[in-house]
Amino acid sequence: MIVKNEGEYEDLLGLWSDLESGLAVVLTHPDSVQEFAQRIHQYDRWLQDLLQQDTDVSLYLLFQLATKSPVGYSASHALVCAVLCDLIAAHLALPRAQRDSLVRAALTMNVAMTVLQDEMATQRGRPTREQQITINEHPTKGAQILESKGISDTLWLEVVRQHHQEDNSAQTLSQLPPQRRLAHILQVVDRYAAMISPRESREGQSAADSARNLIQGASEHSGAVGQALVQMVGFCPPGTFVQLEDGRVAIVTRRTPQANQPDVVVVIDAQGRLLRTPVRHATSGPGAGIASALLASAVRERINHHLVLQLGSTEP
Repeated sequence: MIVKNEGEYEDLLGLWSDLESGLAVVLTHPDSVQEFAQRIHQYDRWLQDLLQQDTDVSLYLLFQLATKSPVGYSASHALVCAVLCDLIAAHLALPRAQRDSLVRAALTMNVAMTVLQDEMATQRGRPTREQQITINEHPTKGAQILESKGISDTLWLEVVRQHHQEDNSAQTLSQLPPQRRLAHILQVVDRYAAMISPRESREGQSAADSARNLIQGASEHSGAVGQALVQMVGFCPPGTFVQLEDGRVAIVTRRTPQANQPDVVVVIDAQGRLLRTPVRHATSGPGAGIASALLASAVRERINHHLVLQLGSTEP
């Protein structure tokens, strides 16, 4: 997909923002939502439709939303997790029914603590005793809420119930029973998405550092999911910032077969000046690679995202 102008960019961003806003209403007020299951199914289809239009552009918009602000964190986090679970499910060739249960569990895993999660994203201190109790209980209570709203998919419910349970078995990821395998995938994705998102109490971690932490995780399962995640989105996914070896700053626009060599658009020169006209760049050339990933907070200049995406759709 080529983003031809600012209007198209705003339309696409608006679609993802509308999806996030709708999901936020459902997760914040589940008791008052009619046809809860149908709403979640609708959001899942909406997510798939947007991804099918252009996965790279979708990731770009999602990572921009996820790393910019902690406001409305819970729904944004759920949406990022659902998209990443969808991509991992495709990579692992999970059966369709398992993919559906996994993605819908990602959308709803924190339904029992949505309000608290939003509050804590803007909270500087550690959780209070009461907050920690809610955190500890939210997987079980979340599954109970979903059951009360008519969710009958037992795999969906079990993944929500188990998504914080550690699995230290010697089995490989593929050998685990479906509910444990999917719960572990969601657990790793949940951790990754949390690491890259900012809070008032801390900045987010770069996507590259987050991915490396998962790959080097304590369990073989975490490493396997981390590897799948990197193969699907790269060390530096679309929408994240990087510093090139020559000192320039760029934003990733497209994945390539090499996880550490995405296509980028340079937005800041080596002297720290915003480029009036961004430049498309391939990081696979000699001396032109990525030196490090950057936090979004490190780039304070206002980036012309529609122009970046427009350039990102052309050959470097």
